[in-house]
This record gives sequence, structure tokens and C-alpha cells, in this order.
Amino acid sequence: MNLTVIGTGYVGLVSGTCFAEMGNTVTCIDIDSDKIEKLRNGIIPIYEPGLEPMVKRNVESNTLRFSTQLKEHLENCDVAFIAVGTPMGEDGSADLKYVLKVAEEIGDYMENPLIVVDKSTVPVGTADKVRDAIQGQLDKRGVNIGFDVVSNPEFLKEGDAIADFMKPDRVVIGTDNPAAEKKMKALYAPFFRSSMDRLISMDIRSAEMTKYVANAMLATKISFMNEVANICELVGADVNKVRIGIGSDSRIGYSFIYPGSGYGGSCFPKDVKALKKTAEENGYKASLIGAVEDVNDKQKLVIANKVINRYGEDLTGKTFALWGLAFKPGTDDMREAPAIYICKELVARGAKIQAYDPKAMDEAQHFYLKGVEGISYVNSKYDVLKGADAMILLTEWKEFRSPDFHEIGKQLSEPVIFDGRNQYNDTTMKEMGFEYHQIGKK
Repeated sequence: MNLTVIGTGYVGLVSGTCFAEMGNTVTCIDIDSDKIEKLRNGIIPIYEPGLEPMVKRNVESNTLRFSTQLKEHLENCDVAFIAVGTPMGEDGSADLKYVLKVAEEIGDYMENPLIVVDKSTVPVGTADKVRDAIQGQLDKRGVNIGFDVVSNPEFLKEGDAIADFMKPDRVVIGTDNPAAEKKMKALYAPFFRSSMDRLISMDIRSAEMTKYVANAMLATKISFMNEVANICELVGADVNKVRIGIGSDSRIGYSFIYPGSGYGGSCFPKDVKALKKTAEENGYKASLIGAVEDVNDKQKLVIANKVINRYGEDLTGKTFALWGLAFKPGTDDMREAPAIYICKELVARGAKIQAYDPKAMDEAQHFYLKGVEGISYVNSKYDVLKGADAMILLTEWKEFRSPDFHEIGKQLSEPVIFDGRNQYNDTTMKEMGFEYHQIGKK
């Protein structure tokens, strides 16, 4: 099929590239001409394992193209995906201005029947707004062209997005037109060679709701487990053992029940807020979802509070080495990352931070922690420890899982570790002479 993907952010670029990998002809559109030129030359604006070689391979084979010109690429297009950003508004709702702007442009330029797919994460009712925006522009032009609007939410995990797209556990298609459903199923069929039952069709509003509910459910598991971790500390229990005890229940499972410093990223914080806002707009107070958000906000400062309890309210003269800035491993994404809040809290109390992350240091230095005094960035996980009073681990990158603890102890002024991901065994750490602080255990 001939596909147009509008937006070359995380979702658009991954989706377009994977569709091209399956033999479709894909053009990714973006208004940022510099970004498009870099993509044409194989320069990828985001870090996602496996994405760069796949982009280069498909550009070379001419199945993947990049352009700033939407009009010319709608002429022979079968399906157009809207994959632009939906940033969170001040009231917690999703800002649809970019989605609706694209919809209007589609209405301005389309000349043939088209399936328009909402791939961006959008609240219930967005498909209706997109449909109205397109039809409004067609009416202004005085033309009558048939089109369908389909909801096709993405369920990609940053750091594993290529595998998620190429071998999805499910694809949700929301449409009220059997012909559009058939076309979308044909597009996705190569990704489900022996398991078409995981290609799920439903009405549009249910599909829009599914994305928010999935992320809110996963966020709930994380916040619930972090709340349990905090209770465990108070009563003298070990959350690491509790996690094993409840994870063995097949109804619960081990996924998303690791205690930590709270969730971050582009999806969970934004989608939880948006779902809560949707409920409010319809006269319902979503108490549990609100509590999930509140627990997560507090959890981001748990490690900072442990540092303060250990060293006092005034941290002047103290230096802390930070392992990890990204909200999770496998990505350079720092949106709502606990590291942002912890760094700012400690620096505000007079501390200095020496930070290392294998992928996210540019994001921190030039955007998320830009202008924050007292933070320096070091390009080595061991060099960052030199002269620090303690190490703080916040992201569970693979290179942090089995480090040289002798080297860590040698570089630190004192052998003190604050582990925001409970990555190490506390008994082993104590046997090696470390003062080891983790979440969910005294």
C-alpha cells in the first residue's frame, strides 16, 4: 500500500519505518525541514534500539521517504496516519491543535477517497472532531470526496518499540465501516502471520478509550506497588520478597510490580491525567486514578528524602554521583523522569550532582535540566563517582546491573549507595562493605 505518515516523532517515525520494512511504500511528512533533511541522510532524532539501521535500509531501497510536502503525497495515498504530538494542556487534557490542524490540511489537499487514521494518543471523541475538520475543508472547496476516520492507537514501549511493532501482542482498529476495517486488517496482516485473533476490531470510541485505560492500568500497578513499598519500610517488611510472593499469582504477574522512583515518560503521566480529565468533563470524579497520580508524584522524591534523612536538610558541600537520567533504560526520553525532580531537590539544598547516562545526557543538559546550577555531566560511569559522597542509581541500564563494586567503592568518598530501582542484593552489598539504601526496606 501507499502510506503517508504525518509527524516524524517517536510514534510516526517508528510506525512509518516498520510499515516500510513490510514492503509498503511510506512517506513520512514533517513541517520541520531540518529534521526531514537529517532523516534523509540517516540522522535519527531519537534513540530507539534498531531504528537507525532500519530507517537507512528502507531509505536506500526507496520504500521509505521523507518530505515536508503533504499535498503531493496524498495524491496516490491509500491510508494517511496522523501521528503528531498531543501535548498535555494546563488542565490535564490533551491538546488537539496539531491533530486538527493536520486534519484541516488533509481536507484542503485530498483529491481521492482516503482512510485517515488517528495514530496519536487522543481522547474519546477525537475521531468525530477529525472527521468534522476534514469535511469542513472539503465543503469550503465545494468537493465531495469519500473518506473514513479510523482509530488505531499505538502500544509501543520506548526501548523496545521495533519489536513491539513488528511482533505486536495486539493491534486495535476502531472503525464503523466494514470496508475500512478490511483495508486496515490487510495492512496489518503481515505482522500476524499465524495469529490474526490478536488484530482486534471495535467501535471508534472504544478504541480511543482502550489506549488511555491500558496505560492507566499499568500506571496503577506501579503506583500501587510503590505505595506497598513505602508501607513495607514502615512495618519492617521487605518489598522485594513481597513482590515475589504476589507476582507468583498468575492473576497479578511480575510485570509492573517492581518498586522504584515512580513512572515517567511520554505516556503514563499524560494519559493518566487525560483519563482523569475525561471523567471530570463527564461529571465523574475518578478517585482511584487521581490517587495513582498523587502516589507517583510523591514517589519521585522518595530517594531524595532518603538522602536528606541520611545527610541532613542542608546538603551544602555534599556531592552525589547519579547513575541514570532517562525515565527508563533503552531510551533517551526524560519526560517526567524522576531524575529531574531528585536533581532539583538536592541542588536546591546546596548539593552538587555529577551525572552519567549512556543516552540521555544531552537531553538533560540542553532541555530538562538546562540552567540548573550545580549539575555536571561525565562520560563514564566510574569517573562520575570520583570524590562523590554517595552514588544514586535511578535508571536500570544494563551496564549498571553488574558493575565493578570494588571500583565503585574506590572512587566514592564513602561506600554509600541509594538505589532507586532495587537493583542489587542488600545482603551482598552489606557484605562488600556498602551502606545500601533501597526502596521498600529499612
